[in-house]
Amino acid sequence: MSEITELVNAAAEGDERAAAALFDRVYADLHRMASSRMALEKSDHTLQPTALINEVYLRLFGIRRDSEPETTDWKNRGHFFAAAAEAMRRILVESARSKQRKKRGGGAVRELLDPDALAAPEFADEVLSLNDALDALTATNPQVGQLVTLRYFGGLTIKEASESLGISPRTGDAYWAYARAWLLAEIKRGAGESD
Repeated sequence: MSEITELVNAAAEGDERAAAALFDRVYADLHRMASSRMALEKSDHTLQPTALINEVYLRLFGIRRDSEPETTDWKNRGHFFAAAAEAMRRILVESARSKQRKKRGGGAVRELLDPDALAAPEFADEVLSLNDALDALTATNPQVGQLVTLRYFGGLTIKEASESLGISPRTGDAYWAYARAWLLAEIKRGAGESD
């Protein structure tokens, strides 16, 4: 059993020292995941990779007052990173929803609009559309949905995501190709319904 798997198991059983040691041990990997994901965001995005990692940690271990742990059913390193990727997804979706509420006036004071200061469409809409489509995909094909979460929100390679799911990289490639086509069609169909 690897050191990370041992720490994952101990942390899942509530050992706070193991949780801290696990975080120290996987911090660089989590930072790489967060950085690759945040690189896709607009440059003015307020959430930085380090803040995203800290929020993931708080959620995974249920340290926030308003949350229960996301999951503690970690069997190994792969399961832990899958949980981290899912936590990143939820955080980014919550951030996108918050931006969308603000964009639509969520409690804002009315001000005169400067036409020269109009911003480009928010990336938040894309994240929410993807999230809805990903939920639909996961409902019909959970393993393919998990692969997308690991790749898109977790920043893992096909090989890493496949290893995490216990499938071959070749199967992972096939799932990824299928998921991309399926999600694109679903997002386009959703956009057509909202017009």
